[in-house]
Amino acid sequence: MRIKAFYIVCLILSNLLSISCGEKKVAPVAEKKLPNIIYILADDLGYGDISSFNPGGKINTPNIDKLAQEGMKFTDAHSPSAVCSPTRYGIITGRYSWRSELKNGVLTGKSKALIPKSRTTVASLLKGAGYQTAFIGKWHLGWDWAQKDSTNFGAEGWNPEDFDNLDFTKPITNTPNDLGFDYAYGHSGSLDMAPYVYVENGKSTAEVDHITEDTGDYTWWRKGPTAADFVHDDVTPNFFRKSMNYIKEKSKGETPFFLYLALPSPHTPILPTEEWLGKSGLNPYADFMLMIDDYVGQLTKTLEEQGLDENTLLIFTSDNGCSPEANFELLEEKGHDPSGIFRGHKADIYEGGHRVPFLMKWPGKIRPNSVSNETICHTDLMATCADIVGVDLKETEGEDSFSLLPILDKGDSTGYKREATVHHSINGSFSIRKENYKLILCPGSGGWSYPRPGTDDLSVFPKFQLYDLKVDPSEENNLFEKYPDKTNELAVLMKVYIENGRSTPGTKQTNASLHLNGKEWHQIEPILSH
Repeated sequence: MRIKAFYIVCLILSNLLSISCGEKKVAPVAEKKLPNIIYILADDLGYGDISSFNPGGKINTPNIDKLAQEGMKFTDAHSPSAVCSPTRYGIITGRYSWRSELKNGVLTGKSKALIPKSRTTVASLLKGAGYQTAFIGKWHLGWDWAQKDSTNFGAEGWNPEDFDNLDFTKPITNTPNDLGFDYAYGHSGSLDMAPYVYVENGKSTAEVDHITEDTGDYTWWRKGPTAADFVHDDVTPNFFRKSMNYIKEKSKGETPFFLYLALPSPHTPILPTEEWLGKSGLNPYADFMLMIDDYVGQLTKTLEEQGLDENTLLIFTSDNGCSPEANFELLEEKGHDPSGIFRGHKADIYEGGHRVPFLMKWPGKIRPNSVSNETICHTDLMATCADIVGVDLKETEGEDSFSLLPILDKGDSTGYKREATVHHSINGSFSIRKENYKLILCPGSGGWSYPRPGTDDLSVFPKFQLYDLKVDPSEENNLFEKYPDKTNELAVLMKVYIENGRSTPGTKQTNASLHLNGKEWHQIEPILSH
């Protein structure tokens, strides 16, 4: 035993001497390479529209399901809002949109920029960490079109004449490029919102030369100015082509990249290309879903072909629940519910409005076929990216963002610090979720399903709703009057989150004014007076 130990010591000394004499060099430990990050955001895609989340559904999505097989599926993921613009604000900033000027509803295609240049975004954070950054797709967070008459912005409406004062030949300002994106290509609002113009790095890509509209059952969009190169049917394929070309281009270098691919689909207009029409056997919406799934497969194949798959964090999710424009009645007749087992749909405070599919694939980091049942939110992207690159967020950054990295590392909730999650409906109504209890601070849906504010008589319903989602995921049994202590606990926590300007630990921050367009932000009154 002593002889063996003696030889080991001699061997160590020999190696040290050879290094000092220059006979043998030890290679330095390679620095850990930062991953590429791709965030694919679908538009109005329901929790039940991905087959791995809804095995009993009738839409088969094998390529998106493959992300679950090779990565992690989150069964309790949520958008911060049940509609487009506020969710996108939360993704980009790590902050709830109702802290900004946007307290309810969505922006239009003409709206001015919502996010100031002074606010840190996921893109500017990653750019500061050495990433190349790109946005491709539907922006819907406002930018400032050039005006022919700077003293007259005109109505922010939907009629063609509302766009007469916009000058599409001049550069726009306050663009995604001003928020940290090195490259930006997309259109301003939803695909049914004029103007229909591609903007690349602050400039229109073609002359606006005609007015278009479609009024079909699935294919409708609002009448408005359209550029020569803008073809509605080709917008989704175009964004995927652009994204795959971007991946190919970046594969030639060593710099990590962040790609935010914000799809305009399957939001209206519902436009599956000819080869996909009728493929689902259900309706055009389901055909559109099959087309999106196929393009996701093409994109992941591109990553593999370019040798980037192993060092890329790929995220797929949706901005909110499915819209009733998908024709729920027909789909349900054929055995498919876009919301799965959950109540409501897009715009609603109910789960169908904001519980969304969420998948993350990161080979070597995330174990294949792993599942997380932790309640997470889209706003968590900011803190997760900061954690990946080793940057500490400032007090004024990511006020509602919690890093998902501990979940990816350990496969459980260890280290994930989210206490509760706030949701927001289209009319600005709140709910707050902590563990299995969800308190809804309004008597109805706050959106488009029954009981609908402004349409149905809400006076016959309790002013608040409390659900135990563990035993009642479909939100059928209101426990508000049965559990007053739980109601009070959650209402007080919501009040704290509002008054502190954040839900993360840190110094108090300021929300934007509680008034919007001269009207009181009435949804906050029952909370602050509770």
